[in-house]
Amino acid sequence: MDKINDGGPAFPATWANDSDLNAIAPNGQVCPPFSSIPLPGMSLRDYFAAKVMQGALADSNVTLEKAGDADILAKASYRIADAMLRARGEA
Repeated sequence: MDKINDGGPAFPATWANDSDLNAIAPNGQVCPPFSSIPLPGMSLRDYFAAKVMQGALADSNVTLEKAGDADILAKASYRIADAMLRARGEA
């Protein structure tokens, strides 16, 4: 199976512990005093798929009443996200 291009991180950030005690970062990692931990955030692929799904569900004609409808929408959202990532590579 080919590796899926996830586009890299969409919203990378750094979580800083400004305390003199150990702290738990949002990803569950222990962060020593006065240090920071990189947080990759979601992938660009996940972000694009979420935007596609959000747009589809904003249409009142789109319903998820039948069994499997959510799976169909999720798969279609990722197909479109993958197309968006391919298009970015060609720009």
